Amino acid sequence: MTGEQLVLKQVRAKKAYLVFIASDGGQSTHKKISDKCHSYGVALSSDFSQLELSIAIGQKRSLIAVTDLGFSKKMRQLLA
Repeated sequence: MTGEQLVLKQVRAKKAYLVFIASDGGQSTHKKISDKCHSYGVALSSDFSQLELSIAIGQKRSLIAVTDLGFSKKMRQLLA
């Protein structure tokens, strides 16, 4: 899932297991997403820039929610 509203919807529904937010994204968006992820116990990563996230998924995005549990576990393991 990408885009602020869709990501927030997935976090609230407890369907997101990991959220990537661009390290060079907007401060207000970062705070909003960070606070929401913290409230719902969702892992948050800001290790990548908007360009890196966009290249990874083939679309210009600065916010990505991972809704697959296995994929999110492996990504967290690789990022640790």
